[in-house]
Amino acid sequence: MNRRIKQTSYGGWIAAIIIVLAIVAAGIYLVQRGMHPVSSENPPPSPPPTTAAQPPASSSSTIQHPITQAATGPAPASSAPLPALVDSDASVREALAGMAGGDVGSLLAPSQIISRVVATVDALPRQSMGNTTILPLRTPQGAMQLQTANGASVISAANAQRYAPYMTVLAKVDPHALVTWYTQNYPLFQQAYRELGYPRGYFNDRLIAAIDDMLAAPDVHDPIAVTKEGARYHFADPQLQSLSNGQKLMLRLGPENEAQLKAKLRIIRSLLAGGQVGH
Repeated sequence: MNRRIKQTSYGGWIAAIIIVLAIVAAGIYLVQRGMHPVSSENPPPSPPPTTAAQPPASSSSTIQHPITQAATGPAPASSAPLPALVDSDASVREALAGMAGGDVGSLLAPSQIISRVVATVDALPRQSMGNTTILPLRTPQGAMQLQTANGASVISAANAQRYAPYMTVLAKVDPHALVTWYTQNYPLFQQAYRELGYPRGYFNDRLIAAIDDMLAAPDVHDPIAVTKEGARYHFADPQLQSLSNGQKLMLRLGPENEAQLKAKLRIIRSLLAGGQVGH
């Protein structure tokens, strides 16, 4: 029996920036652990790693996409200074509670929210993320939905429903407001990236690289076969199994969700790189 997830309405674009960047975290978690045949209650996330596993494309001092070139919207009236990264969780939670309702706080990791977002984005273009849980957002509930086709186990179309709350938010996001908030808070993201183990790295370059990698995910409309290896499922097609974390997420979302996410990512990518996108 397929489990349908209760959809929650999340308002406010500050909540949107966290969820848009963290929707990929939920997919990474499912790639790493969520392919178990039975579901279990998600354990509390561990702190993000303090050092990087391997150098990313943006580990050099050459900046390809300076954040000053991002196409942003009007700045908000408030000019309050940014909190210290170590103290930023409270302000993030307060903003979310004020704009999207107090229940949003239950979706977030208990601490190090921005650092978790940064670590997750860094892991997206990789084929493996190791065994560290770095989620900034709690994951979709339930086990991966499967069905049998021609004697093989395939991912059911119903599995896409597990992402419904995240896709609902994604559809409502104003990309211009999202990028404006991100650029105004960018020093915190950059600091978290350096603390992750990239003293010469530039996080916005890594974010764009992660987006480009996800946009390059193949469009697969036929049911995707999986095989059970030990306690987990893997894509039966070796080419699909060798894809990056971000591209595997795209396939697991289902064709309609994938198309919706790619459309939004193209707009965000253009704005982050200094392009102009009409409202």
